[in-house]
Amino acid sequence: MKDRRTIASARVAFVHSCICALLLCAGPSAQTALTPDQQLARDVLRQLVEINTSFKGGSTGPAAKAVADRFLAAGFPATDVRVTGPQGDKDSNVVIRMPGTSQARPILLLAHLDVVEALRSDWSMDPFTLTERDGYFYGRGTSDIKDGAATLITALLRMKRDRVTPGRTLILALTAGEEGGGGYNGVEWLLANHRDLIDAELCLNVDGGDPLIKNGRRVLRSVQSSEKLFLSFRLEVTNPGGHSSLPPKDNAIYHLTAGLDRLAAYQFPVHLNETTRAYFAKYAALESGQTAADMKAIAIDDKDAAAGGRLSASPFYNAQLRTTCVPTMLEAGHAENALPQTARAIVNCRILPDETPDQTRETLARVVADPAVKITPVQQPRPAEASKLSPAIMGPVERVSARLLPGVPVIPQMETGATDGAYLRASGIPTYGVSGVFIDMDDNRSHGRDERILVKEFYDGAEFVSELVKEISR
Repeated sequence: MKDRRTIASARVAFVHSCICALLLCAGPSAQTALTPDQQLARDVLRQLVEINTSFKGGSTGPAAKAVADRFLAAGFPATDVRVTGPQGDKDSNVVIRMPGTSQARPILLLAHLDVVEALRSDWSMDPFTLTERDGYFYGRGTSDIKDGAATLITALLRMKRDRVTPGRTLILALTAGEEGGGGYNGVEWLLANHRDLIDAELCLNVDGGDPLIKNGRRVLRSVQSSEKLFLSFRLEVTNPGGHSSLPPKDNAIYHLTAGLDRLAAYQFPVHLNETTRAYFAKYAALESGQTAADMKAIAIDDKDAAAGGRLSASPFYNAQLRTTCVPTMLEAGHAENALPQTARAIVNCRILPDETPDQTRETLARVVADPAVKITPVQQPRPAEASKLSPAIMGPVERVSARLLPGVPVIPQMETGATDGAYLRASGIPTYGVSGVFIDMDDNRSHGRDERILVKEFYDGAEFVSELVKEISR
């Protein structure tokens, strides 16, 4: 017969092993209890991710309604909760109003509900299920930009729950069509049809100004105050054509490719603005050696050719320094045994906010240097001036950052891509990109396979946005 102490020890060991196994199976969140605020943020993120809001496979309509229902259940009056759009329940926007005590103009809080397409066969897991694994949240939209939408929703629900009345009225707009393919853009449509719903003194857009992690360390807090203008040009050459067995020297493809070769050898001049000058001046402290010296030099004098040349070797820094134009599509000919009657290229330009489409077109024509190449814009441009680095936004961001992110510098940023902030700036509403969730600059999976964010950064980001919303609305 076994000793009773041995049996008791075995039973304790068995129970301990069962508990450990259950905890491991349950995952990290089961081992660390969430605060009520974290649980709320997680619930909102899960709800948003698990509604397919891509255009082809889903719709923003159910997500807009789910958000509206959540605010109605929290006690927001129906008059302050509006689901609207040109297509009925398909691809709707939701606008929430939280009245303040001040007569000052409102603050607009912006994110988009739509996401790019995601196929289950392309992912290692279901893209429309929020999956927590190894310290990450996985799912389509976790980083673009349902995490940001969740932080804004959580911020207003927390204020309502805690009976915090803002000084300035807050307007939350979660919109459709930012990713394209939906037939309309939610922000553009609201400005044209219901500007009263979103009219504000300024906008805080969480789809911009990503704070960055490098080598596991939080390195900077961005404020995106401007963005480049997206504009493509069609370069086209026409020719009578003929039989390929009797080729003349005049060939549409030759004209086009020669012009593109000249464009490839050209760089637009370095041209800093208020945002990019401040960006390089502050970012220099995060670099070292020649790069830091070049950033300091270019911030003082953007005509410093040596500093500009060295920084231009980095595509990332080069995009901050100048307008860029690059061919992205080619099309020519109609048969392999016929001379081409038409040759076309699409050249995509990202134009600095204080330069114009006409200036860019004139530069392209001068560089291509061939009157046979016709250059026309593909879409109607919407130029927008940069938003001034106002104390009304920089002050709250810097104060909240000092409290929650001590030692992390706040750095102005120019977006080289595109956000819905362009529509608002063009309409006269200064817009600032300020995301709460830190992104690893070496692991950005937006629009890609197994999109993810760090769990800790999401919870900390939700806290940052809640504090910032309260601060900015005082």
